[in-house]
Amino acid sequence: MGRTLAEKILARAAGRERVQPGEFVTAQVDLAMTHDIFAAQVFGHLVDAGVERVFDPERVVVVLDHLVPAPSEAAASAHRKIREYVEQFGVRHFYEAGQGICHQLLPEQGHVAPGALVVGTDSHTTTHGALAAAGAGIGTSEMAYVLATGRLWFRVPETIRFELTGTLQPMVTWKDAILAIAGRFGSDVAQYKAVEFGGPAAAGAGIADRLTVCNMAVEIGAKFGFFAADETTLSYLAERGLEGLGPLAPDADASYAAVHELALDNLEPQVALPHAVDHVRRVGEVEDMPIDQAFIGSCTNGRLEDLEAAAQVLRGRRVHPRVRLIVAPASRSVFQAAARSGALEALAEAGASLLPPGCGPCFGGHGGLLAAGERCIGTHNRNFMGRMGSAQAEIFLASPQTVAASALAGHIADPRRLDRGDG
Repeated sequence: MGRTLAEKILARAAGRERVQPGEFVTAQVDLAMTHDIFAAQVFGHLVDAGVERVFDPERVVVVLDHLVPAPSEAAASAHRKIREYVEQFGVRHFYEAGQGICHQLLPEQGHVAPGALVVGTDSHTTTHGALAAAGAGIGTSEMAYVLATGRLWFRVPETIRFELTGTLQPMVTWKDAILAIAGRFGSDVAQYKAVEFGGPAAAGAGIADRLTVCNMAVEIGAKFGFFAADETTLSYLAERGLEGLGPLAPDADASYAAVHELALDNLEPQVALPHAVDHVRRVGEVEDMPIDQAFIGSCTNGRLEDLEAAAQVLRGRRVHPRVRLIVAPASRSVFQAAARSGALEALAEAGASLLPPGCGPCFGGHGGLLAAGERCIGTHNRNFMGRMGSAQAEIFLASPQTVAASALAGHIADPRRLDRGDG
């Protein structure tokens, strides 16, 4: 019997020929990441336990990204403590405040390869399955154990597969596809399961698209989310100095807990309504709902392709006077590339406020918070109650094109109308 991607990667990491769903295995971790929300606590656990070094300084990444720039004395103190720990433990890969979001930096800087087992103190570590790596979020005590030993136990998950066919229409994106999956199948369809996104449409997705989809795999409950590593993957990695790698895919006769099909041809722009990611409707069902704020950024949709897509909608137009448009590039490299391409200029001329590279309003720690009764539509991954300020505020999730169109209209809007010249 063939093996899924999760089974292949966990078997290798556990030093086994095969593993079976439901088994518990102890696996060697290839890359461990922690960021400014949890890093001080993680390293504090090591100090308390008398651990003096991490398992491999080359395989540990620390990123300051959520509270950037430090919005309070407490955050500044935490950042300072993290810098001290990085030096104390000899961590080789440290990304300062303003360099970007962890889930953008890891692939962008060549830290992730197909077949790797990646853990991070962030639930959206599933992002790295875009490169056929097994990425999973873990807690602080688990991360402390990983940093000390390089190992962690896993229960081998069952895998469900989404067979994706057809072609996305103009102004419809892979963000719409993953929102449609969440809306149709629910937030628990993949509870502690691996998810493979396959089929002819998946093969045609770019790396930015795959990162978006795998980022939100956790929003349908997934332990891991995967695209196969193909020529698109290998070309992306070669540009980042990772050469000599081969493709990685599930076996043709792999066994799945379920297989679901989704045709992209007739997919329309989607929006997730408060206060759940799987509370999804077609944009046309909720058009004309007034908004106060629009956000373009996050580890889901803060890449160059996203900023350029929003700029395409906004170029030559002005944001509605009632709307605050906030843009946060996912990394400094994205910021620089968007500046060279003219995307940032178009966004600024349309009325956007530009934030430093980082998580920005998505996390709700600072910048772009909402007052009671306000609505924000954004490209991020979660719309939970109180995530961006007041518990009486509302968050809607959509693609960069839909967010940009809504910022122009002053209400939730279908970007295809603008594409046709309506408005």
